[in-house]
Amino acid sequence: MTRLRLDVGYDGTDFSGWAAQPGRRTVAGVLADTLGPVVGGVHNLTVAGRTDAGVHATGQVCHLDIAADRWAALAGSLVHRLSGLLPPDVRVFSVAEAPQGFDARFSASAREYRYRIDVGPWPDPFEARYVWHRQGELSLAAMRTAARELLGEHDFASFCRRPPDDRSTVRRLERLAVARQGSRLEISTRANAFLHQMVRSLVGTLVAVGEGSRRSDEMSQILAARDRAAAGPVAPALGLTLERVVYGRRDPRA
Repeated sequence: MTRLRLDVGYDGTDFSGWAAQPGRRTVAGVLADTLGPVVGGVHNLTVAGRTDAGVHATGQVCHLDIAADRWAALAGSLVHRLSGLLPPDVRVFSVAEAPQGFDARFSASAREYRYRIDVGPWPDPFEARYVWHRQGELSLAAMRTAARELLGEHDFASFCRRPPDDRSTVRRLERLAVARQGSRLEISTRANAFLHQMVRSLVGTLVAVGEGSRRSDEMSQILAARDRAAAGPVAPALGLTLERVVYGRRDPRA
């Protein structure tokens, strides 16, 4: 078998997330149904980071295993063939033979997300599927102060949906930056890995700080609480996009 790396993008609006679910339209389900007849069956489809319902991706990565002779026959045409078969809200940008030992999930050294917020008086209909329209000013200074307190390695149990088992909720948050241009706020974040709903919980908490309902110096207490109720609300899924998965020196974009 030959392992392939696929670079994928999708508009998450009409998907029930990445993971296959019976009776629901998911990204993994659509990819498997489309790839299967072309590659002779989908084996071991694995993604770098499972996105929730409504979350988008421009830089998602997954891998699958394919018979070597099948790959030899498809190598020059697979992306083109998929472009004619996939629905318009999901696209495979590139397919390449992965290096020895590559695993889309476990080989990744970091993931990067961006969250978009519009604080203007009305939503832009051409961006409404990808931006959280939340009318009203937010204090960038307060949000940036709070963001700095969250950087580093911490137990982020207060900023996630509790895992169903005893898996660790410790993560290393490498970037949490807030920028503004006009009425648009963008929160960019990078970590070695993210917990379920972690980015949206971080965003919701920063927005609560920006609007003045939470203090910027509360972040250490929220982390120490290890309780989801201690943090701010979960921001809507539509504003969130997975932009990049980093694979260290083996990834030319790293």
